[in-house]
Amino acid sequence: MGRQTKHMYINLPVKHVNESRVFFEQLGFEFHQQYTNDQAACLVINDTFTVMLLAQKHFQSISEKQIVDARQASEMILSLQVDTREEVDELVEKATAAGGSPFKEKQDHELMYGWSFQDLDGHLWEVFYMDESRSVLP
Repeated sequence: MGRQTKHMYINLPVKHVNESRVFFEQLGFEFHQQYTNDQAACLVINDTFTVMLLAQKHFQSISEKQIVDARQASEMILSLQVDTREEVDELVEKATAAGGSPFKEKQDHELMYGWSFQDLDGHLWEVFYMDESRSVLP
């Protein structure tokens, strides 16, 4: 087996940290309060995966590269695996109700079911269910 890491942090630039925090709270996510302030919000995905929502100015000071406007271009798609098909629909519907927008049509394949949304800054989030009993992945 290859190298294993302890924790995964994704850093995303956002226009308004507090608005983004409220958006993800409406989807049912929690934040590490110790690592959250007006410049950053530490979004907890699970015990080993965290997304840091960073104010654009703060993000720029770290990356030193031009920030991509996620409404115009894509740099990545964040994919979240959930336990049921119903959870896929529920999460995307919550995102839409909280001010996000659906992205693409639902994808229904034999092994996988998914749907995507854009958050307030246009970042793409894919939510999917995989029938692991039929999967060939480890």
